[in-house]
Parts: sequence; C-alpha cells; structure tokens
Amino acid sequence: MKTCSFRILIILLIFSCTGIAQNKDQDSIMINKLFTTVLTEGKSYEWLDHLANEIGGRLSGSIEAERAVKYTEAILNELGLDNVWLQPVMVPKWTRGFKEYAYLETAGGQKRVMDICALGGSIATPSLGIKAEVVEVQGIEELASLGKEKLSGKIVFFNRPMNPSFIHTYQAYGEAADQRYAGAKEAAKYGAVGVLVRSLTHSLDDYPHTGSMTYGDLPSSKHIPAAAISTNGAEYLSSLLKLQPDLKFYYKMNCKTWDDVQSYNVIGEITGSTYPDEYMVVGAHLDSWDLADGAQDDGAGVVQSMEVLHLFKKLGYKPKHTIRAVLFMNEENGLRGGKKYAEEIKRKGEKHRFAIESDAGGFTPRGFSFDTNAANLEKAKNWKSLFEPYLIHLFEKGYAGADINPMKGNIDVLAGLVPDGQRYFNHHHAATDTFDAVNKRELELGAATMASILYLFDRYGTN
Repeated sequence: MKTCSFRILIILLIFSCTGIAQNKDQDSIMINKLFTTVLTEGKSYEWLDHLANEIGGRLSGSIEAERAVKYTEAILNELGLDNVWLQPVMVPKWTRGFKEYAYLETAGGQKRVMDICALGGSIATPSLGIKAEVVEVQGIEELASLGKEKLSGKIVFFNRPMNPSFIHTYQAYGEAADQRYAGAKEAAKYGAVGVLVRSLTHSLDDYPHTGSMTYGDLPSSKHIPAAAISTNGAEYLSSLLKLQPDLKFYYKMNCKTWDDVQSYNVIGEITGSTYPDEYMVVGAHLDSWDLADGAQDDGAGVVQSMEVLHLFKKLGYKPKHTIRAVLFMNEENGLRGGKKYAEEIKRKGEKHRFAIESDAGGFTPRGFSFDTNAANLEKAKNWKSLFEPYLIHLFEKGYAGADINPMKGNIDVLAGLVPDGQRYFNHHHAATDTFDAVNKRELELGAATMASILYLFDRYGTN
C-alpha cells in the first residue's frame, strides 16, 4: 500500500513539473511574440510623433491638452477595443504668459541676462518686475536660522543641487525637490519678496526646469513669485555672490492661475474572458509641462500604454481579466486625474488586481518597482528568467507611480516600469523634453516590457 502511494506521488510530481515547464515554454513564446511584434509592427513611435510634434506641450486646462484627449480617444477607438470613454475631471488651469525675463546687476551697474522660468502655480511678479538683493541657501531648513532680519525684502536663492553620488537619479531628485515645491511658501513666512530655485537636473546647461510648487495655506496676500534658474545660471550667481554679496537680481513673470476647467481621463478596455469584473490597468499621464512637447514626460508612457492594448489585439490575446489603458489628466500640477479614477473605482466597487504605470521616460527598460505584498513580489521575481533574454533584470519593492498610487488599498499590485534613468532629468520639465530625444527602439522595448508583465499577472492572477 505504501509503495503504491509513493508511486502515485512520484507520478503527480512528474506531471506537476511537466506542467510548470510547459507553462514556462508557453510564456516564453508569448513574451517573444510581444517583443518581436512591437519591434516590427509597433505604433507607439508614430503616435508619439503626432502627440509631440502636432499637438505639443499639454498643460492641463490648455487647448493642447484638449486636443490630446481627442487624439488619444480616436486612437483607442481605432484599435477596436470593447469600450472607450472619457472620464470627466475638473483640473487647474495655469498659464505662463509672455516669456520670463531676468538679469543680475552688479554694484557697478553692469547687467547679465539670466535663464529662468516660472514654477507651475506661481503668481506673477508686479507689472514692473522685482529687483532685490539675493540670499543664497542650501535648503529650507536654513531659513529659520537666518530669520526675518536677513531675509525680509530679499530674493531667496535655493541652490542645493541634486546629489551626484546617488546612482538612482530619482533618489537625488526626491531629496532636492522640496525646495522647488515648498520653497516659496517657507521663504514668504520670513518676508522674502521672491524665490529662485536651482533647476533639478545633474546637467550643467542653460535650460531652466519648471515643476509644480505650492503656497499651502498661506493667504494670497503673502504669495511671492517663484522661478527656476538654469544650473549654469545658478553656478554663476552663486560664484558672483561670494564676490559681490550686495548684487541685485531682477525678474519679471506674467503667469496666472484661472478657475478650474473641465477635462478628462481617456480610458479604453478589452473585456476579460474569465473575470470581466476584475480589472488590470496600464497607464500614464496625458498632460505635460508647456516648455516643450512633453515627449519623455509623459508622452512616452501614454503611447506605451496604448501600445500594450494594440499588441494584445494584434496577437489575438484574450485576457482573463478586463485590461484597461488609462491616460490620466493633470499629474503635473494637481494629480486630479489619478485621484478621480481611484475615487470612481471605489464608488463603483470595482475590483482592481494590478496596475502598472510608465512615467520615467522612454529610455531602455531595466525592470519594475512593485508596491505590493511579499507573496506577489515573490511571484514576480519567479518570472525573472523570462525577461533575461531582453536584458530586463530589476524586480524590486518600491514606489510604483503617482497616478496609480491613489488606488493603494483597493488593489493587489501596483507596479512601475523602471527604465534607465541616467538621462531622464536632462529633459524633465525643461525645453529639452522633445521628440528628437526619444529613441524609437527603446520606446518600443518599454511597451513590450509592460505588456509582458501585464500578461503574466493576467494569466496567473494576484495573491
């Protein structure tokens, strides 16, 4: 009897191992098809060309953002999806106005024009601009030690650079971003009349990088204008302040905040064959800053997300779960689209199992960052060998993405595509974020990488 039971156990183990091997072979074949198809029949680069070069920068509330909604909705309809719709969301509208102008003036009356740009959400300067002495600091924490006595009536110059020793550039960005986001709010408490913030990039160049900022709960009478200065400009200003601490800086900005306006998240889906009421999302943000065409941030993610559904349709893959591409509006200066989507799925009681976001540029994919439990992370790591032929190696626990993060607590797995980030902040929020900086092959590899991990979670589910 014991011998018979042992033989049955051995047979079951053999069949189990055979089944695992067969599944792995099937998965390997499917992933190869995804990569081969995107590299030979992909549409993402063509779509990005139109989005970047025909529509351009898509700041929420703008005509360009509205055109981008209509364009991507049309593309999703052309793919023959089961459902395509627009999800209404009210978004902020801020305009830059005429190009900013700035110069520094030395004690002898000599002037040098400087490269600046308004930070998103800043108020304008007075009509004649602002001219004041400059106080350089390395961070918000220095303000309290200087106090009103040294800061009142001055322009505060935040000059902490992104740390060059960090291999992960997002770590360096995160460490330095507080001075951009909250610098004006904090400096205003000490009587400063304006702020300049060193642009968030490792590059030394003449391109100022914009980005969102806040005044928090400060009354409007306390708001002060906030601008980014190029890294070359920051280096020059800092060196000159050491020689002439009483120099003056002048700048004029014409930006304005308007009433909120109606916009939309763009959503397309393929209905699941087994679990039609359970959802898996691939997404990116449709809006961008206005200094360039937003090809890397985040036009790349938008077209990659649409490409995933295009690949599934092209290959005739019928997902078990309903797969959605969600193109979120207003990530850059409000995150209204991501919050709205999360509110709606909670209100409707929709079961979301998995979401992956692409918002780190269209560079060569390296892997994924997962925000999930240990069981799902281990499941993903068990698939690493399937990705090795495509040089995808990073499977780590970490932050997934701003637009899908509001779903946390109502979803099993959040994931972020992690491309090579060494060049990303050369373009991030700057006039250099243009279509010519995107490599077609790298863009397509990223789309196939997203499609592959989505396919695996769709096939095997989440824990």
